[in-house]
Formats: sequence, C-alpha cells, structure tokens
Amino acid sequence: MNTSAPRALIAEDEPLLAAALRHELAQAWPALQVAATVGDGLAAVREALALRPEVLFFDIRMPGQSGLDAAAELADAWPANEPFPALVFVTAYDQYAVQAFEAQAVDYLLKPVQAARLQKTVQKLQQTLAIQAPAATDLEATMAQLRHLLAAPGVATPAPTAAPPGAPLTVIQASSGNQIHFVPVAEVLYFEAADKYVRVLTAGREYLIRTPLKELAAQLDAREFWQVHRGTLVRASAIASVTRDEAGRLHLALRARPETLPVSRLYAHLFKAM
Repeated sequence: MNTSAPRALIAEDEPLLAAALRHELAQAWPALQVAATVGDGLAAVREALALRPEVLFFDIRMPGQSGLDAAAELADAWPANEPFPALVFVTAYDQYAVQAFEAQAVDYLLKPVQAARLQKTVQKLQQTLAIQAPAATDLEATMAQLRHLLAAPGVATPAPTAAPPGAPLTVIQASSGNQIHFVPVAEVLYFEAADKYVRVLTAGREYLIRTPLKELAAQLDAREFWQVHRGTLVRASAIASVTRDEAGRLHLALRARPETLPVSRLYAHLFKAM
C-alpha cells in the first residue's frame, strides 16, 4: 500500500454533492488522490476492482444498486490476499442508518458534508492506513460489519412502515396469468432474487413473486432458511452437500434440485464448522 499518496474512489449519484465532497477532501486531506468519481453502485464495484484504491466513499442510496450492496459485492469479489479499502458511507440523515453505522463502528458522513465532521473522518482514515497490519483493513471484519448492516432495517432499503408479523410465513401467494397459486413455504427449497422478481423454487416448480427478498426474509424462520448470498435464501434441510472449488468458493448441492447454488464469501462462515 502506498501510504504516501493514498487514493480514493467516490461513488455518489448527485454530481454537485460529489464535487462538494471532492472539494472538501482536497482541503482536509491534500495528499489524497481521488482516483475516480462514479454515479452508481455497479460502476463503483467495477472501478474499485480495477483501481484498488485505499479509501472508498460510498453513497448509501444510488440508482440500480445501493452503496451498501455495492460494498458487499465488492467485499465478495476482493482478492483475499489484499487489504480491503477503508470504507466510509455517505448518507442523508436517517436514524436507522446512523444507528446501524454506529452499532457496527462503521464510519459515515451526513449530507451535506460538514468540514469539521469530515476532518474527524480523515483523521480516522489516516490512522487506519498508517497501521501496517492486516487488521487495519481486515476483510473478515468488514464482511461481518456488512452482514449486520444488510440485515438492519432502513439501511439498504427504506425502513418498514410496520413490523412484520410475529409468526413465520407459511404460504406464498404467487400469481401466474389470471391464477394465484398458494405455495406452502414447507415445500420451498430456495428463494432467489431476479431483477424485479423473486424466484420461488420447489422440487418440481418455479414461481415468481414481487415481494423483495429482504422483506420476505423478515417473514421466514431464520433457523430454516439461511442466507447464503445477497440474493439467495435456501432451506437448510434441502442442502445435500457443500463443495469448495479451486478458487476457494463454496457451492451447494440440493437434495431435490439439479442446480448448484454459489455461496457468497459474505456468508461462507455458515459452513466453516462443517
């Protein structure tokens, strides 16, 4: 790591706010080089992997993919032998997001960025980068933080307006043409996010529903359905075996389906004891 001239990536979909953050950073940290500024989460992941900056400033709410989802995807794709960048989230004030960031000791900036608050963040980042130890930007620790943030209400998505029902969901209503199918949750092997839908897979059929995966997960029994990827919930009892490929990635074979399911590095800890 080149600590004499650290580089940063800014992901912010509002050009004026991105320019303002870049200007404030130039004042607070003249040595920092802003390697790129992008406007969406997909570009943030792509550019971060290409440039390997030491610092990331990710806006939480961006079109297509939130800053939190982008950070999770980046952590999953990041080379295991390289320190992960120091991560700062930028957000409009939101009590749920702020509480979640503080609970996980994740640094954040509120919009519009204030010079005094940015100076504290810069000092924290400089101290982090000055520590020549893997723990300074430990990937496992970052992934643990991201797992908690992804599960926190109101961070990656707007906070729910009402608490989910206390009892776990038992039936899924899935429309098909002019029919509504009532699918017992007990028959579902896994759920998979796909564009604007969620695929509901049983042993012999596939259904599509519009309920977001995160909202669905809150209504399922977490002891029965495990999150193995940001877009996949799988019934634990449907897992037949876990295989590790040459790259160290895990893949699940299911008891009643022919396809295998990849396990995100973010959730690989579920299978470490096996």
